Amino acid sequence: MADSAQRPLRADARRNRDKILAAAVRVFTEEGLDAHLERIAKEAGVGSATLYRNFPTRETLIEAVYRNEVVQLCDAVPGLLAAQPPHEALRAWTRLFLDYVTAKSGMARALRAIAAAGSNPYGHSRDMIQAAITSLMDACAAAGTIRTDISPADLGAALEGIALTSARPEQRDRAERLLDLTLDGLKTRP
Repeated sequence: MADSAQRPLRADARRNRDKILAAAVRVFTEEGLDAHLERIAKEAGVGSATLYRNFPTRETLIEAVYRNEVVQLCDAVPGLLAAQPPHEALRAWTRLFLDYVTAKSGMARALRAIAAAGSNPYGHSRDMIQAAITSLMDACAAAGTIRTDISPADLGAALEGIALTSARPEQRDRAERLLDLTLDGLKTRP
């Protein structure tokens, strides 16, 4: 059994899993974490058995959704840096970070319950996010657009502070203003 857990998924199984995760984000956002799993399966275009084969419990689905959101957030960095100047890529990524935090705030209660039950849904998410911030700041520093006396951990703490005070969807304008203030404070001055 352990071998099957380590085996990569077939392409169709991977697509189904990805469709389930995407549908779960949409449904959980619309209806909350108590949404019927059958609705998620239907929204994903798969049968309930496929959903339960991939995610045997609501908790495993919620944890997988959270982990997937972290991976997507961090995986966005190379594409942003390839498509935009570094400082604009950093600005765009901080908006994605707000989207991630807004989605995660709706899952906070469930994630705490999962952690209390012995799982660690947060795993390496802090390290992954810190690495993403480091990549962005290194690119900005190399371009000469940000100060070098501010560490990625400092920016991470600032982003967490903004998230703690302004993560709800109705606070988005305020959160973006705070992000702009923070990013403006990173800029090099002549």
